[in-house]
Amino acid sequence: MLTHPVLLAQASGSPSSLFIFIAGMFAIMYFLMIRPQQKQLKEHRTLLAGLKKGDVVVTQGGVIGKIDQVVSDNEVRVEIANNVKVRLLKSSVQKVLKDPAETPKSDDAKAEKESK
Repeated sequence: MLTHPVLLAQASGSPSSLFIFIAGMFAIMYFLMIRPQQKQLKEHRTLLAGLKKGDVVVTQGGVIGKIDQVVSDNEVRVEIANNVKVRLLKSSVQKVLKDPAETPKSDDAKAEKESK
């Protein structure tokens, strides 16, 4: 055990080096975690603000449908099948499909195509 005052001073280091270490760790965390998250959130808000009638969207639950009506600032009505319309919060829209042919296929359909 370190009990001699000289040994204790050498083991603890200077307070300024501890401050620099903590500041460096915060900077690393900011650039690796916080900044990308903020950028992604800003892109999602832009996507939600640009929703319009006729857009084909994918919800967080995986439901794919076409926007039938923008009801309010935070709500849309989406047609998921012929004459089947649901009201959704805009925040539940995950992405907008640019091309209806871009509709994601199931893994079973992909495996069946590859086996042929």
